[in-house]
Amino acid sequence: MTDATEQGFDLRGEGDRSNWIRLRTLVLLRWVAVTGQLIAVTVAQYFYGLQLPVALCYLAIGASVVGNLLAVWVYPENRRLSELETFMMLLFDIMQLSFLLALTGGLNNPFALLVLAPVTISATVLPLRHTTILGILALVSITLAGLFHVPLLTGDGFVLRIPDIFAFGFWLAIMVGGCFIAAYARRITDEMHAMSRALLATQMALAREQKLTDLGGVVAAAAHELGTPLATIKLVSGELMQELPSGTELHDDAALIRTQADRCRDILRSMGRAGKDDLHLRFAPLETVVREAAEPHMDRGPLIDISVAPEAETDGVQPQIRRHPEIIHGLRNLVQNAVDFAVGEVHIDVEWTASNIVVRISDDGNGFPASVQGRLGDPFMRRRRQDRDRSQRPEYEGMGLGLFIAKTLLERTGANLSFSNGVHASDLPGAHVMVRWQRAGLENPGEVASQPLGPNTPITA
Repeated sequence: MTDATEQGFDLRGEGDRSNWIRLRTLVLLRWVAVTGQLIAVTVAQYFYGLQLPVALCYLAIGASVVGNLLAVWVYPENRRLSELETFMMLLFDIMQLSFLLALTGGLNNPFALLVLAPVTISATVLPLRHTTILGILALVSITLAGLFHVPLLTGDGFVLRIPDIFAFGFWLAIMVGGCFIAAYARRITDEMHAMSRALLATQMALAREQKLTDLGGVVAAAAHELGTPLATIKLVSGELMQELPSGTELHDDAALIRTQADRCRDILRSMGRAGKDDLHLRFAPLETVVREAAEPHMDRGPLIDISVAPEAETDGVQPQIRRHPEIIHGLRNLVQNAVDFAVGEVHIDVEWTASNIVVRISDDGNGFPASVQGRLGDPFMRRRRQDRDRSQRPEYEGMGLGLFIAKTLLERTGANLSFSNGVHASDLPGAHVMVRWQRAGLENPGEVASQPLGPNTPITA
């Protein structure tokens, strides 16, 4: 969970949201707006015969054209805009459109609703303070355009205007619509990027676990392959020690060779304990996999009790399951969460039936807060921390990433997760997490165990 932040990724906040948009995108949108404005002014003048201040209208449209040409000429199109550059471009669009509306009837012009476009774009790519400023400026500019504008005149000099109550309703609709659309767009964008950041953290956690598993397999293979030559070195050095006179330099050298051979054996043995990618160990008993997941947290304080209890309908033989990195890392995150909040005890109950495999993890802590129970498994949850939480875990920021990563990884293996608090007298009073798999999706098929496995294949990156 901390890998991403250690590598410079901001998994908690927005980061530099303005870097999400390229100059080319805003330039293209502005060209579309310029084209629409030119068509609207031309059609209004020559098709409907409206009397417009054409020179000023074309001047306003030309300002957008010049701005686009300068932006393309000065900067490459694939440039990622900074926060200030994006803000200034959207502010220019609001001012240009408001000025053009003031020249063409103000709120009597149905195209006045287009002022919502820059505010909506700002809500998706800029911080909240800049979106608020742009929204206020859009409100002020459209209000001024509604109060002070050049009236729309037909060829006969007739003034085209809507009733005042309709104009006020149109203004109010623009205001309410702007707030609603901006808030809606921002909410959806925040959720999308929160999920993207959480999935990034999940992928990095899984990649780290996979690298550790692969590294362990390489070490195990090295320990296996070097076992025979080290045994030979130890045997020959022992024979030399017997033949050479004690106390001589050659005898001491032979003793040193034997000692170093023993040391190499011990190093490879200790390093190879994590080497589980050997073909014979790609499948392991269910209890073994669960204990491997819980092992890093065994000595952290609370007592971790692992119980294995098959259902009566089974033959009592533990299923051999695949040692998926997703299973190990996901269960490890759940155990870590239980240990972090436990008072003194964590229970891990391993059960299986003829069709299902179930792992229950519970603790004697305070349980899941009622305010977040419906959102458990969602990333970047925000909850006001109580003093009790700060004293228990002062470094914990409560983003929900741990449960999200565990849930995502375990669900990739076909698991279903449920979260609850202790409800029965026999249960621990704290949080309960139940992980359930279909046994057929994890269990070692019989033909794998009954047929020759063949040579171990090299692990490639």
